[in-house]
Amino acid sequence: MNAAADMQALAMPASTCEVGAWRHGMAAQAIDIVVEEVPVALVYNGISHAVLLASPTDLEDFALGFSLSEAILGSRAELHDLDVVAGEQGIELRMTIAGAAMHALKLRRRTLAGRTGCGLCGTESLDQVLRPVAPVAAGGVARASAIHAAMRALAECQALHQATGAAHAAGWAGWDGELLFTREDVGRHNALDKLVGAIAQAGMDAREGFAIVTSRASVEMAQKAACAGIRLLAAVSAPTAMAVRLARESGLTLAGFVRQDRQLVYSHPERVRPD
Repeated sequence: MNAAADMQALAMPASTCEVGAWRHGMAAQAIDIVVEEVPVALVYNGISHAVLLASPTDLEDFALGFSLSEAILGSRAELHDLDVVAGEQGIELRMTIAGAAMHALKLRRRTLAGRTGCGLCGTESLDQVLRPVAPVAAGGVARASAIHAAMRALAECQALHQATGAAHAAGWAGWDGELLFTREDVGRHNALDKLVGAIAQAGMDAREGFAIVTSRASVEMAQKAACAGIRLLAAVSAPTAMAVRLARESGLTLAGFVRQDRQLVYSHPERVRPD
């Protein structure tokens, strides 16, 4: 790609590509739509902290959501300024954050250089893998049918995935199952971060609803949800054993295999009510 094409890719979530299409043993030329993944650097008070591959959409939500779900910020109020700056090699999310938050970040000394969907790339020591997570607040109940209704609604909102077949989505619904926010990204962690940021940008309380994701529930997905105050995380696929242990210890309700009127609840089932 030339420089102009690179810059165009930085602003578009997908692009077209000429492909050879094989059907029933016959070859033909066709045009396919492929998802873009762009290097995105998260920069705090002039210091680059993380470089991740992400879809170049909803980047303000991504910056805030990542900061909250990684416990870099304790609240939206600690983010004083944010600029999205596109360059030749990627995008920088330049944030100005509160002095106390920046001091704590320097103490963590965590630098990430992640690939798509990579949760722990760049972690410097084993004790950083599972950082302490504040207990999830008690309360909140959803009917099983409400969780399934939200998951069905999320499937209808996945425009990027429908176009490319290569994006994950995260959604947030009220306890009645009404889907209120959705975000998509080539990486499942990024989609959840964008969702957390969207909830915070809207001034809403993440505890007053539940999150759903179109992926497996890894330990970092559970960790991010709990850190953001989400009390119930439902995934269309399976959780990992470490995610289940973290959910049980933190008070997070973790559900998996939410599909076709079936789901398994791995932790704190008191928040899921039978119909």
